[in-house]
Amino acid sequence: MSRSTLPVTRTSTPTDDARREQILTNPGFGVHFSDHMALVEWTPDEGWHDGRVQAYGPLSLDPATAVLHYAQEIFEGMKAYGHADGSTWLFRPDANAARFQRSARRLALPELPVETFIDAIEALVRTDVGWVPRGGETSLYVRPFMFASEVFLGVRPARHVTFCVITSPAGAYFSGGVKPVSIWLSQEYTRAAPGGTGAAKCGGNYAASLLAQQEAAANGCEQVAFLDAIEHTWVEELGGMNLYFVHADGSVVTPELTGSILEGVTRDSILTLLDDRGHKVVERHLSVDEWRDGVASGEVTEVFACGTAAVVTPVGRLAWPGGEARNGDGDTTGPVTAATRSALLDIQYGRAEDRYGWMHRVR
Repeated sequence: MSRSTLPVTRTSTPTDDARREQILTNPGFGVHFSDHMALVEWTPDEGWHDGRVQAYGPLSLDPATAVLHYAQEIFEGMKAYGHADGSTWLFRPDANAARFQRSARRLALPELPVETFIDAIEALVRTDVGWVPRGGETSLYVRPFMFASEVFLGVRPARHVTFCVITSPAGAYFSGGVKPVSIWLSQEYTRAAPGGTGAAKCGGNYAASLLAQQEAAANGCEQVAFLDAIEHTWVEELGGMNLYFVHADGSVVTPELTGSILEGVTRDSILTLLDDRGHKVVERHLSVDEWRDGVASGEVTEVFACGTAAVVTPVGRLAWPGGEARNGDGDTTGPVTAATRSALLDIQYGRAEDRYGWMHRVR
């Protein structure tokens, strides 16, 4: 399937302009969806076929559809950005496509070709370009996903798979300005284990984190930090974001990829940005004691998390039963965190030169 070849059947009931503009004024996140969606089917005999863009609407699933019973599914998260000149861009869609293939391999799903992944997203964003918010840190969130759509209850890889893309306008993550968040240290639950699916972007990983997230909220925290599953010592990641630790000498440490940590596209981009800005960046094991003691002594001057939705989020406080560690007053965004966030956003929104070839023009 070559680029931009998906046939488009437009909805007969598009959202009227006034309602769409009302939504774009205050889109929230993951609440409203554009008028169309893209789909591509797969079977062993036909391979990837029947790609199309059609009206957004419910998927009809038989009660015996395999994904409902064995959770054979994966997804991605990315954004389309509206630039000041009216153009629309994606950020590193090739990297998302490659990770989608790795996730598929781990979940015994067929690997979608990179060009098909990007083609489907381009076709949908072009069709619904009127849903791309303009101004501030707004964007069109793009959610590609793949699931076992075969009607069958046997435990084996599905022989009918559906790939789908939907989009949702997204407002600025920090509507009132960037604010440091509090993190709860999970000591009872782990997100992933060696040999498991931690490096794949699949729903089961997120489902496994929800109970710990509830515990974090009950303790006044916005996010939860997970440790490794064997020694319960090494910092891995948050429920949906990677972590960075800025040291007093300007060096930055981030947990190394172990197979149980998601290889974030934003994480990888920040590695490049920090290195270009003169920071020594180290990927290695980092213990929770090093985090706590480093904050207490001033050796760790800033902590931040990164991901597609929030881009870069300052961490002001780590809490656990009976204690806490704060970076400074816990309410101030550090200079390295702020500069890294600005540098990435400036590239994504076309305010700075893209020296890395990360931006992909859609129209």
